[in-house]
Amino acid sequence: MKALPFLALLLTAPAFAQTPPATIGQPFIPAPWWMKDPVIASMGHVRTEVPANRARFSVRFSVVEKTAAAATSAATAKARELDGALAALGADRVQLNTSLSTRPLYDQYRQKDGTLVDNQRADRIDAYEVTAELAIEVRDMALLERAYRLAVAAQPSAINRPSFNLQPDNALKTGLYEAAVKDAARRARLASAAAGARLGPVKIIDPSGSVCATQVLAGWPSYGAPAPATDVDARDIMVTGARLAAPPPPPPPPSPPPPPSLADQAADLQVTLQPPLRELNAQACVIYGLGSAG
Repeated sequence: MKALPFLALLLTAPAFAQTPPATIGQPFIPAPWWMKDPVIASMGHVRTEVPANRARFSVRFSVVEKTAAAATSAATAKARELDGALAALGADRVQLNTSLSTRPLYDQYRQKDGTLVDNQRADRIDAYEVTAELAIEVRDMALLERAYRLAVAAQPSAINRPSFNLQPDNALKTGLYEAAVKDAARRARLASAAAGARLGPVKIIDPSGSVCATQVLAGWPSYGAPAPATDVDARDIMVTGARLAAPPPPPPPPSPPPPPSLADQAADLQVTLQPPLRELNAQACVIYGLGSAG
């Protein structure tokens, strides 16, 4: 009971004032701590082009038989040789996914006007069409042309052209971020020298770049266009002293060759597939202190 007056005192005492958040329509907000002294906010922005390292295409084998079982057996038999040849290239370098689809083909009749109509009744199924589809993802671009030649040599019912995309690895992402920070430092040095100021110590390094994307005086995000990106050569991006985009090491010894018949046919085909370049961008915001040039 003796603690109640003290508790009442705590409840009635005014809370310490805290910096309120920004309010919509408010022309100004309290400046962040790093704005108490003169600063320069420098946004590093770099871009580079790297060849795509993933390719996807699909191959389809369609067979029509009187029964679904016979059509399925025939379609899978056609796809089996290609499946084995591609699997021999290495599961980590060429990934496969096989699926089957079945379509009934109905007895047809003509109307009086000559229009051909399918008699779509369960008791009027004339045959079955089964399609075995191989979805192929090539993860080693050195094997792309070989994989595509094997697919063409298998004489499928249909084959589509490859689509390409880029999946940058962690080393490339880290190298781009490092290049963005260096670009921010370069821009800050140039700007401070041009303004007759001395570049001070680093106050903030923001990997997201959101600090530099805010109009501090207005307090709201800036929707203006960013500064042009600095072009960098992917071969010059350094991580732990090694070049990221240096020529790849020689491929490991090839796996045992696929069945001779399909391999021989594929060897006679001329296929040229060049992975296209894909653009990568990275940004980093660095806040520096400023001092007088004197």
